[in-house]
Amino acid sequence: MSLRNTPYRYGRVAQALHWTVAALFLLAFVSVYVRQYLTTDDTTPNWVALQAHLSLGLSVILFAALRLWWKLANEAPANPPGTWWEHLAAHAAHWTLYLLMFAMPITGYLGTGVDTDFLGLFTIPKFEDTAIHAVVVQGWLGLTPEAFEEPVDWLHKQLGEVFVLLLVGLHVAAALYHHYVRKDDVLTRMLPERREAAPAPAVAAE
Repeated sequence: MSLRNTPYRYGRVAQALHWTVAALFLLAFVSVYVRQYLTTDDTTPNWVALQAHLSLGLSVILFAALRLWWKLANEAPANPPGTWWEHLAAHAAHWTLYLLMFAMPITGYLGTGVDTDFLGLFTIPKFEDTAIHAVVVQGWLGLTPEAFEEPVDWLHKQLGEVFVLLLVGLHVAAALYHHYVRKDDVLTRMLPERREAAPAPAVAAE
């Protein structure tokens, strides 16, 4: 299978980036629910789950940027059969998902009041301690860290979560609809190409 996209299916790079971002998004959500429901505040497991969530979120930005760059550098496979409004809705949903891939980690970082220990490799200071916060938030906007973090937290934890669950659910449902109802290749062209087994050698008649 080609590294680049073809007119009929996505290449290996596009597939790898797609499923990597999907896995990171899923693990980021799992870490939130682990922290919320399976740990107690001010404990080591709670802190580890928080740091895992922060590292995963920032990883989403990195791989989403790579995915967007690769998408713009490679022509996507042709649209499956459908009406113009179905294609328009599909493209709108895809670009909204790209927006959320960046908006969720960014709002999460802006509204988090702790440093990020990124995968144990290095520390990323919290937004409150950056020069941008001092100039923009405190200087231009005249806001305290608490006044700034409250609406950003709401965007990330309340509105953002609803949009992510809705769009990801719609994305999955659409892929399954195409696969099981339309019976086209929308889902399979984002999966590794299956190799057909070689036919058994013919046995000469005795």
